[in-house]
Amino acid sequence: MSEPQGTEGSTRRLPVVESAAQPTGPTDPSDPTDLTGQETPGGDSPPPPASDAAGGRAGRFWSARRVPAGIVALLLLVVAGAFLYDVVAVRTGRSALGWRRELARQLAERPLDDTWVRGGAGVAAALGLWLLLLALTPGLRKVLPMRRTRPDVRAGLHRDAAASVLRDRAVEVAGVQSARVRMRRRKARVRALAHFRELDDVRTDLHGVLDDAVRGLGLARPPTVSVKVARPGRKG
Repeated sequence: MSEPQGTEGSTRRLPVVESAAQPTGPTDPSDPTDLTGQETPGGDSPPPPASDAAGGRAGRFWSARRVPAGIVALLLLVVAGAFLYDVVAVRTGRSALGWRRELARQLAERPLDDTWVRGGAGVAAALGLWLLLLALTPGLRKVLPMRRTRPDVRAGLHRDAAASVLRDRAVEVAGVQSARVRMRRRKARVRALAHFRELDDVRTDLHGVLDDAVRGLGLARPPTVSVKVARPGRKG
């Protein structure tokens, strides 16, 4: 059985962009927002897509810190295992190991202003501060967070990928021979070589193209673009 024909022609079908929620309520063919004009089983209409504000704050990605955590855990395991073995050996009637007797003697005899004591304390303090810094900072500086349009979806863009996009857009500008992009979290520095056209004209076109490209990346905090244009050096 063929589909009913309307006064304006056959029914149009649009591609589905999101597969999360499909319309389940009855639709009105006269409603200008109804794109299919087909009736569906009863139910509630789906909620509108979430906006940027409803998607939540796009924070930075936190690193798992597997390598530092593994190193610290391995060191603690070795030191604790050595002390535990020596304590058990002493409890079973054997004499303490030489290194533990020497360590106890050094700690008892050396004054606090000794160079080795100060050096060991400084190394321990630096190591503790480094571990605190790793615990309190997110890491993954090369992953740029993108805008959140849905509360249950988070996305990030690698800085090298963003730099590749900006470089490809830069070389499309008339007059640009080559371009280098150095991408940072807050700023993108573009260095281009122009072999014809006026440098000011090329710089203006680059600013416009790259600003549009940065907005098209969908980053939560779009970086500012710094453009520098020069002539290629003469060979020989």
